[in-house]
Amino acid sequence: MSSLDQFKKHIAQTSDFPIGLEISHAEGPYIHTTDGKKFVDFISGIAVSSLGHRHHKVIEAIKAQLDKHLHVMVYGEFVQQPQVDFAELLTSILPDALDQVYFVNSGTEANEGALKLAKKHTGRSKLIGFKNSYHGDTHGSLSVTGRDVYRDPYLPLLPDVHFLEFNSAKSLDLIDKDTAAVIMEPIQGEGGIIPANEEWLKEIRRRCSENGVLLIFDEIQSGFGRTGKMFAFEHYGVVPDILCLAKAMAGGMPMGAFVSSTQIFQAFKYDPPLNHVTTFGGHPVSAAAAYANLRELLSGDYLEKATFIEQKAKGILKGKGIVEVRGKGAMLGLQLESKMLTQAVVEDCFTKGLLLGWTLHSDTLVRLAPPLIITEELLDEILETIRASVAKNI
Repeated sequence: MSSLDQFKKHIAQTSDFPIGLEISHAEGPYIHTTDGKKFVDFISGIAVSSLGHRHHKVIEAIKAQLDKHLHVMVYGEFVQQPQVDFAELLTSILPDALDQVYFVNSGTEANEGALKLAKKHTGRSKLIGFKNSYHGDTHGSLSVTGRDVYRDPYLPLLPDVHFLEFNSAKSLDLIDKDTAAVIMEPIQGEGGIIPANEEWLKEIRRRCSENGVLLIFDEIQSGFGRTGKMFAFEHYGVVPDILCLAKAMAGGMPMGAFVSSTQIFQAFKYDPPLNHVTTFGGHPVSAAAAYANLRELLSGDYLEKATFIEQKAKGILKGKGIVEVRGKGAMLGLQLESKMLTQAVVEDCFTKGLLLGWTLHSDTLVRLAPPLIITEELLDEILETIRASVAKNI
């Protein structure tokens, strides 16, 4: 039985059509397969490998921590230096109101924790999300995800959840004194790479502050330099009460976090104590990787590189069949004219050794999320390949 057959037999599948590449190794912007092929990973493992695969400083940090210890105790009980170092560095680059970090294992866990924290802190239950949003597949995160096709099979979900139109002033009066939290992506990812309107986002912030509502920003996909700022909220001058992070946080290791104020986090300590816990959150190997990853992001010109990628993509990807390139930095979506064209381009590029993809909520959008270590020469080559593929398949 081949490895692919074993994969399909023993690994629970999420569709009938997995990509099915058999991975040998990965390095920098490339993924290598067991049959000797090489692919440019132009989606960075879905916005995870922002420094490319196996960045040497991340690998060094992982190896050093392996010689010290792995898991020693559930989250929050022992002082583990990798956690302390990373939390101190992370909060040092965030606004003063975001001064404590709760470590988890994934993005959906970060959103789950943020929702619980908001309800516990405010004593309220009403939650507001946005249509076409995506916050994860666990029950709480799915409850505030604005896409019925994914929600309906699991109903009933959390009650008292209301969905507003993204970038629309309609129904903002639903943000009232009964509301615990508004949860949103500053740039909708799976909804089609749609940036928020600045004035609209500021109005949401104003209404939240006015009504004692916690504003949660899901930056699982947009965080850690992908948009040309370290965090997408910096584009808008709007600070959330809770910031949710994951994906690119730990250089390819599994890790997530939600960040808030010392005051708000008090809610997890009382009535009863230990009312939100995790066994593996902040695993020391992941924390060491995250610390090295963030230090590298801060020391290089990666933010400028993300902006350069945006300029290059918007400059090259033009022509018949292309509707637009939208997004910020290296979090971009290539909107094409039809589903058929989109599928043809993705498949054609795949045959040329280029990994692309689309988002969960859109079948006419090609996801572009290259690693921030990509060279200008390779970037130009890939963008020209995509443009030529669109022209060929139109």
